[in-house]
Amino acid sequence: MKLEELEIQGVKILEPDYYEDYRGYYSETYSARTLKGKFGIDTVFVQDSHSFTLKKNTLRGIHFQLNPKAQTKLVRCTRGKILDVVVDLRKGSSSFAKWLAVELSEHNKKQIWIPKGFGHAFLTLTDNCEVQYKVDEFYEPEYDRSIAWNDPDINILWDIKDPIISQKDMNAPLLINSDVNFSVLFDK
Repeated sequence: MKLEELEIQGVKILEPDYYEDYRGYYSETYSARTLKGKFGIDTVFVQDSHSFTLKKNTLRGIHFQLNPKAQTKLVRCTRGKILDVVVDLRKGSSSFAKWLAVELSEHNKKQIWIPKGFGHAFLTLTDNCEVQYKVDEFYEPEYDRSIAWNDPDINILWDIKDPIISQKDMNAPLLINSDVNFSVLFDK
């Protein structure tokens, strides 16, 4: 497995080793032993989630859970292709409200590591996308939050004017009006 640090501290790309022959392929997509031994990461995941999105240009997010139920996520796209976006929501961080985007697909097999204190969103770039992710805290509806996908203070360059979005995401507040409770003092 290879690890690439991204420009926002704590966000990483994990690229599993991949073995292919005439029968198909094999890849170890997650190993607690490898993450801890090779990269010093010892997060314990408690839940796997799997989403399927029918149509290209569907946007999900910007989603997160508040403290004390904030989640670290390990996200991958196992069918299709997505633009995966991470937003730093840690007040006091030098990268507060900054975002980065990574293309994840069934072909590149990359995974993105998203620490606590970050919002997560993705835009489907093909029809029939499947996204799978691990989290280190269970889903807790009372801590579940979202921020407007088109917040002008974050200014994500989605390259789309009218995405397909949920009612929840249509009604999401701007960052300035949200109750985000992350800070650089809390997050590691």
